[in-house]
Amino acid sequence: MATAAFTTKAQYDSYDVVIIGGAIMGSATAWFLTRDPDFDGRILVIERDPSYAMCSTAHTNSCIRQQFSTELNVRISQFGAEFVTNLRDHMGDPRIPDMPIQNYGYMYLADSDGFADALRAAQKVQHAAGTPTRLMSAEEIAAEYPFYRTDDIVLGSINTVNEGYFDGGGLFDWFRRKAREGGAEYLQGEVVQIATAAGRVQGVTLADGRSIACGQLVNATGPRAALTAAMAGIALPVEPRKRFTWVFEAREKLGRPLPLTIDPSGVHVRQEGPDTYMVGCKPDPDPAVEPTDFAMDHGLWESTVWPALATRIPAFEAIRVITEWAGHYAYNTLDQNAVLGPHPELGNFHFINGFSGHGLQQSPAMGRGLAEMLVHGEYRALDLSEFSYDRVIRNEAIVERAVI
Repeated sequence: MATAAFTTKAQYDSYDVVIIGGAIMGSATAWFLTRDPDFDGRILVIERDPSYAMCSTAHTNSCIRQQFSTELNVRISQFGAEFVTNLRDHMGDPRIPDMPIQNYGYMYLADSDGFADALRAAQKVQHAAGTPTRLMSAEEIAAEYPFYRTDDIVLGSINTVNEGYFDGGGLFDWFRRKAREGGAEYLQGEVVQIATAAGRVQGVTLADGRSIACGQLVNATGPRAALTAAMAGIALPVEPRKRFTWVFEAREKLGRPLPLTIDPSGVHVRQEGPDTYMVGCKPDPDPAVEPTDFAMDHGLWESTVWPALATRIPAFEAIRVITEWAGHYAYNTLDQNAVLGPHPELGNFHFINGFSGHGLQQSPAMGRGLAEMLVHGEYRALDLSEFSYDRVIRNEAIVERAVI
């Protein structure tokens, strides 16, 4: 495996675990490490931009759902929901405020028999895992949610238990704060080299020339994950993909909260505040972009988003945009699922990458799982081995049909 030379001449320090990337995945991993009674090592989190202004965590829509098509993804989100709603108890800190999930649910709308069959199959998986997903006919949807146009809808799927949106920024802040209070050190810096020898990572070099030795290395660099992996000679199928978000208000009221509605057009919209809504979509085509590219596509609103909104919810014919932004998915081109755990050859290089839009809700389970792997060499609370890098080598995709 390719490697860069590692010098200790200007060595800054040595840590048991170095985590590259301090946003929600890196901070979740760091916090869970500090909580493991079997771990008494040193943790360093290296973050290139401690303002976090351009990271995926800062641009998230803070949603959580149980409606996945694989049992493991359902279980991961179940733990995420339980963790968020009981964050004060999990972290043992009375300073933490209540962080309830706004349980408006996700409403998947199917306009074809094939999509409807996929919703039926997913419901069986969700029910088996204890999630009370409900399938609704077009007539039932129209009766309970009269603001939708449903003449083209074959079936809907909704769950309003631990499904909606929450304070994702608050979760991240507490992960980071409690990790630091637990002994994890945070350092501003940009990793420019990863040195390897004899099948192990030896350490990293920063842009300012400092070298840091490590026992284990974690790649938690979000949309930059492939760039980080390449420094160690590893190919990782993760790239930045743009996702656009708008917050708007409507002249006409809906009369009840709007579930996070996944329209067949690909546009998704939900309640944001008492009188505001949040809508998002991807571009078409959907290419990889530079990690620094956050430019809005202003034409997308007029060509795609507003027409889809007004067609599905006629009350949204008269709306006013309040704010807008572009963020990045850390998009796994293999199967839009996470890559987690150690590299099979470079065994102390660990992935926590490629979440493709559902990372925030998965951060509690994934941070916990990777911390277990780092300390114990195995997953203990929930077997996450399905997400290993081995499947990338084999080119075997996890088939998760509920990817937004």
